[in-house]
Amino acid sequence: MKPSKLKLHFTRCHPDKNGKEVSYFRALREKLMKRRTLSSTLSCLSRRDRDGLAASYKISLLIAQTGKPHTIGEELLIPAIAVGVETVLHQRGRDVTNKIPLSNDTIQRRINAMAEDVEDTLCSWLRQSEFSLQVVESTLPGNEAVLLAYVRFIREEHFVEELLFSKELETDTRGESIFQVAQEFFSEKGIPLQNIIAVATDGAPAMVGCHRGFISHLKKIVLNVLSIHCVLHRQHLVARRLSPRLNESLQYVINAVNKIKSNLLNDRLFRQLCDENNEEFSRLLLHTEIRLSKGACLSTSFQLFDSVLQFFEEDDASLTENLRIRKADVAYLADLYFMFNEMNKQLLTEDLNLIKTNVVTDLITKKRNRMQLVKRGDLRLRVTSISPNIDKLVRSQLCEPGTSH
Repeated sequence: MKPSKLKLHFTRCHPDKNGKEVSYFRALREKLMKRRTLSSTLSCLSRRDRDGLAASYKISLLIAQTGKPHTIGEELLIPAIAVGVETVLHQRGRDVTNKIPLSNDTIQRRINAMAEDVEDTLCSWLRQSEFSLQVVESTLPGNEAVLLAYVRFIREEHFVEELLFSKELETDTRGESIFQVAQEFFSEKGIPLQNIIAVATDGAPAMVGCHRGFISHLKKIVLNVLSIHCVLHRQHLVARRLSPRLNESLQYVINAVNKIKSNLLNDRLFRQLCDENNEEFSRLLLHTEIRLSKGACLSTSFQLFDSVLQFFEEDDASLTENLRIRKADVAYLADLYFMFNEMNKQLLTEDLNLIKTNVVTDLITKKRNRMQLVKRGDLRLRVTSISPNIDKLVRSQLCEPGTSH
């Protein structure tokens, strides 16, 4: 616009502004630039949606890592967030919680998406590097067979140990079936079997059989693969039968412990006796065939040895006498198995440690949704050290048309 026409427009249409200082017009311009526009409003709403979606992923990751039920999102976390916002920030909690979807199904979708992202990251590493494989076949209490596979490899000059997969063995647990499940996974993920340089298993025939075992099938494809019998498993086998005399003493201890723990009345009476004797603790540990079980059982039994003798003094004099004359053997066994356990723990690395393997065992042996846990992403996120790419997942979620949070 020409200056003359601009001046004419100013004097006719804005006479109240005539004579104002330049600073007034600069302030007016800044105010105009800062006003809320439709585009800025939509951008702000989009950012809030993105932040709420990211919070949903991060909270779902925490739920998976702690092993909590997915219903905790709606039942506890949403009310807790609302209380915190209203108490600390003095804002409406509902305005914040409405942006963070945490329903049971939503959390499950988030966990599965993050577990898939972690699995893709792990498989991309394995396609480009050599690694060792550990295969474990186990039967759950419901007679369900599950196959667990762990990998160890070097990345950026550090050892990495990760859970590779957990698969259900739908029919039998023969070596051929185990190999077929593993081979299908490697083929699906595009990981060459030739990248396997070593494989560790226990001594079960299905694993180490020279004709139909898992290792024999693997060696037909990977000729130079190194097969290793698990060191911890061998130590466990050696420790099971040290000598007839010590084994007999061990059986007496196990018999005494099982008589107390298998009967609720006996368990309560024994705890009451321990309290009267001012024992440091009052619970015995039940013996099982799980590794490290004997050490814990013997250690607690020997510390409560006098109370155990007193408990059976009237009801089972024969067992009491057999335990009394074998007290030295029990003390020796308690120390011996304690040393076995400590050595086994030291053989485990910091990455895939006893706590993590116990987490796997605890998750897949729960009666609630055992096989669903194997198939879902909870198990992987609970034990992995790989962080999922939440930013990428949020972007892909926002880009999907017609997708609800």
